[in-house]
Amino acid sequence: MMIKRKIVIAVTGASGAIYAKLLLDKLQALQSQIAEVAVVMSDNAKQVWEFELDDTSHGNYPFKFYAKNDFMAPFASGSARFDTMVIVPCSMGTLGRIASGVSDDLISRAADVILKERRKLILVARDTPLNLIHIRNMQTVTEAGGIICPAIPSYYSKPKTIEELAMTVVNRVIDLIGLENESYRWEGM
Repeated sequence: MMIKRKIVIAVTGASGAIYAKLLLDKLQALQSQIAEVAVVMSDNAKQVWEFELDDTSHGNYPFKFYAKNDFMAPFASGSARFDTMVIVPCSMGTLGRIASGVSDDLISRAADVILKERRKLILVARDTPLNLIHIRNMQTVTEAGGIICPAIPSYYSKPKTIEELAMTVVNRVIDLIGLENESYRWEGM
């Protein structure tokens, strides 16, 4: 029997809304493997989505959306048993708050819960260049059990569009979540 995942998707205001959109699209297509998807977006995330994608569809997915300060959301507690959280894209400010244990909004609180419960936290970091504070925050989150998955696309699948290029990152995230997914796999040369 397949274990269905309970997944939190958090979207911050870092550039890279395409990653969030493609991940939500992919999760919608893989719903047979998923028990629940909960989504929380920062105010900046909505603005960046609309600006970068010329699109206002961020609230049109068949998932439950939560306000950024809704500490009554089920995934604000470990007893709700969400097993995976993906922050996509993950701003350096969000990374810093998680690394320092500051739970001042639902995104950082949920990340804190996922880490304390020893569940899977995936941060799709989207910034460049990195300063030493960013690198140390990544180290802290990694040592606490989180996974840093930089939004660095791969090219060996020879993507032809920006969506195909971004999907190389999203497919890695889907693999990290543990969902079955048809995607390009490196077979060597």
